[in-house]
Amino acid sequence: MPGGSIYVQPNEKYTGSSPQWWYEKFWREDAPNRRKYRYAKAAVGFVIGIALGIRFGLAGGSAITGLLLGALTFGGDWLLDWYSFHKTAVWRGAKRGELITGRLLRRSLSRQSYHVLDGRAIRGQASIDHLVIGPGGVWIIDNESWSPDTEIACYAGRLFFGEKYGSKTAKPLVEQAEAFAELLTRETGVQVRITPMLAVHCGLLPKSGVVVAEGLTLAKPRAMAKLIKAADRDVLSPSQIELLSRTAARELQRV
Repeated sequence: MPGGSIYVQPNEKYTGSSPQWWYEKFWREDAPNRRKYRYAKAAVGFVIGIALGIRFGLAGGSAITGLLLGALTFGGDWLLDWYSFHKTAVWRGAKRGELITGRLLRRSLSRQSYHVLDGRAIRGQASIDHLVIGPGGVWIIDNESWSPDTEIACYAGRLFFGEKYGSKTAKPLVEQAEAFAELLTRETGVQVRITPMLAVHCGLLPKSGVVVAEGLTLAKPRAMAKLIKAADRDVLSPSQIELLSRTAARELQRV
């Protein structure tokens, strides 16, 4: 892999001739071209800055205005370039999505009576990345990432990733939510309904930033806590939240 993190173990998925490997290779090879265009944009910004300085009677300060606008143009273009690459980090295997989402959930929810449990599984069954229990109910959240140009959408109630159906992604999470709800209801006596969610670290979501299809809610990691807090806060009482959290910590296996 041309780049990567020493904190993330190599994965065959991200090496050799994988899409991730080629994406990073081409991005690095294109750096001189991006730099050339950045200088050109900065030059245009410099000229516009001088023109604006003259237009508003800043004759002596027009050069300063030009330099300022040119520097802002250069910096803004560099920032956009860096962000476009940085947001593919999970897809490229340079960062772990569950660590990012877990940190965001705890930062936003922990002070508002929500409990966040990371890496849980029913013994002998598939695991989930996060279990959230709070006044608005219970959620399970997994993390996934697709190539930057993969469009994620809902058509006629069906989930699509590009031209492919998303049922193979949605169905297991919906079934896991039902299994977790059944276990918690049986062990606590509290009627539980769990909402399955998927944090999308890379891929094209619609302008709303949220896709709801086939029983699954998909959104960017930073939107997860907002969606959870938007739910009705009178679903579970403080005593029920505490009971469910203790039971989940005891009955669900850490992974």
